[in-house]
Amino acid sequence: MTGPTTGQQVFEQHRGLLFSVAYRVLGTAADAEDAVQDAWLRWTAADRSAVADPKAYLARTTANLALEKLRSAHVRRESYVGPWLPEPVLTREEAPDADTVSVALLVVLETLSPLERAVFVLREVFAFEYAEIAEAVARSEAAVRQAAHRAREHVRARRPRFTADRAVQRDVTERFLAAAGGGDINALMDLLSPDVALWTDGGGKVRQALKPVLGAERVAAWFAGVARRPYEGVAPEEMSVGVVTLNGAPALVFRAPDRVLATVSLDVGPDGRITALHNLANPDKLTAVASGVLHDLDPA
Repeated sequence: MTGPTTGQQVFEQHRGLLFSVAYRVLGTAADAEDAVQDAWLRWTAADRSAVADPKAYLARTTANLALEKLRSAHVRRESYVGPWLPEPVLTREEAPDADTVSVALLVVLETLSPLERAVFVLREVFAFEYAEIAEAVARSEAAVRQAAHRAREHVRARRPRFTADRAVQRDVTERFLAAAGGGDINALMDLLSPDVALWTDGGGKVRQALKPVLGAERVAAWFAGVARRPYEGVAPEEMSVGVVTLNGAPALVFRAPDRVLATVSLDVGPDGRITALHNLANPDKLTAVASGVLHDLDPA
């Protein structure tokens, strides 16, 4: 029988993978950490001598626990104040398969049912067999195949069809920062697609738009105004803004002297213009960024 120390070593060996599974299913770092901790408790109570493949067992267990959490979270999100955006995390700049954990994709996954989301993540990102997924989510293999098909079609229709390479993304992000920081509406207009959409998430706890801000002119005016006005008691001259890597792509982090104020993630189209911006300012969902911890979301 595997001893306690070895059992812990095995779990720690796969912890990164387990967080990667749970985060993609849940869209929040805090809930993902909770799911991983619950998986650890299941692992300590399991007869590990009967587990032939610990990695697969732990991944299935974590996926099941994440699905349970997502079902209750799904109900809460229906009454959320304003748009609900995923909680971003800091990642390495060279993160592999970054598109599978991009903010844009996580936003699309939020429109799936909890079962469809879990099945999509396990099948499309982690390449689980249908039988393995069926065991993980406690459904028949036929039901899992149907859910996978629905989810795949739904995501294909809604996810961005073009992903700019990282050099282009970083260049556009830095130019956007310079234009927004200077309140230069003309420069902002040049960077924004005519039908750009800005989604803001304050969770009802800080001042943010409760509906999407649509169109280049309105979005440019929004960011130009941010550069000139105090925000949550912080004067513009007290704020700092930097380019970091969030969910595998360049993004902006706005900071006060004592806390993180917001993040902004950008989607860049094939013409090099910004097609969408996701502005997260709910303080409850800035903890992972504020911690400074880099997350390895590699699905391998």
